[in-house]
Order: sequence, then C-alpha cells, then structure tokens
Amino acid sequence: MKNIKLVLLVCVSFLGFMGCDKLGAVNPAKKLEVKKPYSFTQVKGKIVAKVNNIPITLEDVNQEVEAFNATVPLDRPELKISNREQKINYLKNEMVRRALLYQNALDKGLDRNEEVLDALHKAKMQLLVLELIKDETEKIDVSPKEIEDYYNTYKEQLRDPEERQIREIAVSSEQDAKEILVQLLQGGDFATIAKDRSKVSTGRQGGDLGFIPKGKKFAQFDEVAFSDSLDVGRISSIFKGPDAYYYIIKLEAKKGGKQKTLSELWDDIKRGLTFLKQQQKIEDLIGQLSREAKIEIYEGEIK
Repeated sequence: MKNIKLVLLVCVSFLGFMGCDKLGAVNPAKKLEVKKPYSFTQVKGKIVAKVNNIPITLEDVNQEVEAFNATVPLDRPELKISNREQKINYLKNEMVRRALLYQNALDKGLDRNEEVLDALHKAKMQLLVLELIKDETEKIDVSPKEIEDYYNTYKEQLRDPEERQIREIAVSSEQDAKEILVQLLQGGDFATIAKDRSKVSTGRQGGDLGFIPKGKKFAQFDEVAFSDSLDVGRISSIFKGPDAYYYIIKLEAKKGGKQKTLSELWDDIKRGLTFLKQQQKIEDLIGQLSREAKIEIYEGEIK
C-alpha cells in the first residue's frame, strides 16, 4: 500500500541527515549477531538487499523513492532521486540503516513498550481507515451526462473571472454628487473632477481603481460597476455606499469573462463531481454505521 510506504518514509526520513558514514556493500563477516528471528510479511518481488533475514525488494525501493520525490519542492528538482546510483545510495543510507535500527529495537524489546504499542495501534487505525475509504470510493465514476448536466446548469458561473477598470468619485453629500454628475454629463473630464472633488484616497489617481474583480468593494458598487447596462466609457447614476459617501463611477475597460467550453472544463468537472460523490459515499457509510453502533460521548469529562 502506497499510504503505508509514505507513512514509513515520513517517520524515518531523518536517517539520511544524521551525518553517519555512508554504508558500502554489506560484509557478511560483520553481520549483526541475531539474538532472535525477525518475522516479516511474505516477500513479493525481486529482493535487492537483506539485512540479516529482513528482505528489501526492488518494489519497496521504487515505492519509497516515488514517495520521497513527491515531497521534493517544485523549485528544487535537483533533490529528486532520478538515477540508479541515487537509488542505490537511498537503499544503503535509508532503508538498510532503518532495518538495522529496527532489528536493534526488537532486540531491546521496544516492540513491547506500552507507548509504542499504543502508537502502533493508532497508526494501524489510521491506515485501515484510509484503506477503507480507498476501497469504498475507488470504483466511483461520473457519467458523461452528469458532466454535461453540471456544465449546462453552472456554465455562467464557470466563466473566467471578469475584471473591470473603474474610476470613482465619492463625496459626502447628495447635493455635491448631483452637481458633479451634471458637470460630467456636460462633458467634464472624470479624472480631473475626481482629483479636485473626490473625498476618498483614489482621488489622487483621478479616481482610478485599476482592473478589479467583483467583491473588491461593496455589494451596491458591484451591482452598478458590473451591470450589463453600463457600457465602456459610460458614467453611472449616483448611488450611496455603506460609508455614507455618494458615488459616481465610470467604466473604462473590461477584460476576462470568457465562457469556457465543455471540452475545456470536462476533466475539471469530472474530478470535482467524483470528489463530491466520494464524499457522499463516505458520509452515507458513516451514517449507516452510526445508526447501527452504540456511541457514548461523555461531554462532562472534557475539560
């Protein structure tokens, strides 16, 4: 199971940074004295190393290397294990050393330590839950009709985000706003009037907010600024904001808002619907198990 391999990798990856000398080929004459047999699961695959009687297979190495590479930051690709020599070094300096320490821990009876047993039980519980979720959800699929129906229902919301370049003038009285609107309708320059009369900080830039998406300001602002009836180059009517200022805005330009095709969104929709169906499957399973179980929660004992 890849999940198990990844957990093991995370738990022991510190071994490679302990500063120990690199291991060479195993010398049979220097084998550890084996005080008791070390049991292990049935070996499946090509054995590439043995540490006393613990086998390490090529499949083990490849799975750990894959899990290790998945943790490497995108901006540090040189840290990935990408060739045979690096795999051998990983085998010697991580997996063999781990097996040696594991055997020594068994020799010391640490596998019978109460805290270790408790931790193993919790780890086993988590791994089994992950495996159950995988088993319950891996066969879930989404039909082409479900994808098409979703697209047709939500295609307006699936547009590229639209941004609009807006200029604003905000003044403290409706009378001032009316006077300014008359000036603008008579051909006054919006940026110049904003610099002279706007009471908000954007006045210094001629009221220019730059390109903004919905949600940058307040709800009434969005309603006016992103209205289909407000064309590029046009000025809005007066509206009042929650800050008690009276606003007039001008739409300078638009960008974005392109409608994506079904084929462009097909994979994304499929992934999203699959995830939702998987979640629902697990929620249904938990609901069923909860109804059949006896669950007792002692809230008063939680301090």
